[in-house]
Amino acid sequence: MTVSVGLRLEQYTVQFPRELLLVDIEVNGQPDQIAIFKGFSSSLMCPTAFDPEVPMIPPEAKILGIDRLQGPYNPNSPRYIERKISWEAFEQLLEKAGL
Repeated sequence: MTVSVGLRLEQYTVQFPRELLLVDIEVNGQPDQIAIFKGFSSSLMCPTAFDPEVPMIPPEAKILGIDRLQGPYNPNSPRYIERKISWEAFEQLLEKAGL
């Protein structure tokens, strides 16, 4: 069984609770930005389902880039660790973390 991208990213933020991820995605031609912090995901552009079991990053989503920030997130003064990481590069971070 393959673990979803969204679940892997949520697990990353559980393992690194001082980091927040901002994930830019595209689903069926529509852009979205997902904030992931301490194991929870929320869309910053679209409605977020009340059920935490509903994945915020569907399997058909194209990941455009991932920003790593110091948490907690303050949109008026974001503290970036690293910006616009490709999915391929971030996947290497996940593998190093055992995710």
